[in-house]
Amino acid sequence: MFLLGEIVKKKKTVEVKNPYNNQVIENVGLSDEDDIERAVAIAREGFQILRDMPAGERAKILERTGEIISDKREDFARTIALESGKTINEARGEVARAINTIKLSAIAALELHGETVRFDLDGQSKKMGFYIRVPLGVVLAITPFNFPLNLSCHKIGPGLAGGNAIIHKPATKTPLSALKLAQALVEAGLPRQGISVLVGSGSKIGLGLVRHPAIKKISFTGSLEVGRIITENCGMKRVTMELGSNSALVVFKDAPLESVARKVRKGGYTLAGQVCISIQRVYVEEDVADEFLRLLSMEVNQIRYGNQLDEKTEMGPMIDESAIKKAEEFCSDAVKRGGILILGGRRKGSIFVPTIILNVPEQALVIQEEAFAPIVVVNKFKTMKEVIDKVNNTKYGLQAGVFTRDITKGLECARRIEAGGVLINEFPTFRVDNMPYGGTKGSGIGREGPKFAIKEMTEEKLIVFDQLE
Repeated sequence: MFLLGEIVKKKKTVEVKNPYNNQVIENVGLSDEDDIERAVAIAREGFQILRDMPAGERAKILERTGEIISDKREDFARTIALESGKTINEARGEVARAINTIKLSAIAALELHGETVRFDLDGQSKKMGFYIRVPLGVVLAITPFNFPLNLSCHKIGPGLAGGNAIIHKPATKTPLSALKLAQALVEAGLPRQGISVLVGSGSKIGLGLVRHPAIKKISFTGSLEVGRIITENCGMKRVTMELGSNSALVVFKDAPLESVARKVRKGGYTLAGQVCISIQRVYVEEDVADEFLRLLSMEVNQIRYGNQLDEKTEMGPMIDESAIKKAEEFCSDAVKRGGILILGGRRKGSIFVPTIILNVPEQALVIQEEAFAPIVVVNKFKTMKEVIDKVNNTKYGLQAGVFTRDITKGLECARRIEAGGVLINEFPTFRVDNMPYGGTKGSGIGREGPKFAIKEMTEEKLIVFDQLE
């Protein structure tokens, strides 16, 4: 754990393991109910300090945090790779993004502002006023295993920028990056009451924090199922929910097929498909479907998988045994329903081999649910109406991609596809950290990206003056 600027040891611990070989990396202390109360008390003190701290000082702390992470970037990258299973090159990319996210949060601190309000619209000419944005209080950040550093920065950075104190509950499988981030923040000058890290299961520590009346805001990234549990238990709290997806890509016959196949190779198999905007469903116009499948199969067949610390590895292991079993279940269900297994569909130790399945019925698990695995479905379509209906025929709506040279088709898809983001001539796995990121339907509530998240973590406060007679 991390409380009052220091790592806290506990008698009860959890093993953090390397997903590739199951070797123990570190033993981390497990938090308990008493730790929840202690962390909340500390955070309430931290809020009093940060609320009164000038925005410029909060920005400087975040800037210095980015510099500290940059100075230790290889250590951060190795930690991410070891605990999450992503390749060392993917981990280095995450560290670079995290540095940018923290710097964007510093900018957001300086740009947060209110506006004047007119009161002379109904004859109240002597009144004048404005609103400012004020912090909410104690923010609870709950983060997943797949981006243990950058997604933490997406919650902690804007939260601190807005003047809130943070309690962070990282995924139990990947707490080491979170602890290093908290240390970097305090080293950069953050008051030691400003950030606490508690480690433990969602059912115990997570729910205890979610239900605590002193928590004013919850920012969660994870599955739809857990998101529902949080919203059912949090009461009258502000929430940002970044939940699951089964992202779709539409490929019209005029698209550059070789280029799109290369995009799918990256967008469907990065971090072994364990990304909420990983490409899971590819709908290809019937006239070019066979050629696209041939090109995609050639690309995917070249993916080099194995030890994530090997510089040449392109795809690492699944996070744990249950993730592999879920992938096997999804593939088995698709084949039983008539889908054709083109590549993969099997495990190799801790690796789930990159998989392509053709002509999968829309009722299959791999179409309707989130696989969170290196599985890509390729289905054919004839008309634009048909493919838009299929893209929308799911409870999720995070991001979707469309490839076409026809601007009319692209814009029509952008209007009618039900998703938080529709990317024309780009894959749905694309994300830069300053854009508004979030979903519709079961994919979430609210938006991330520091400029947008800071508004979710502050609220308007109206101030009115009247002229005395």
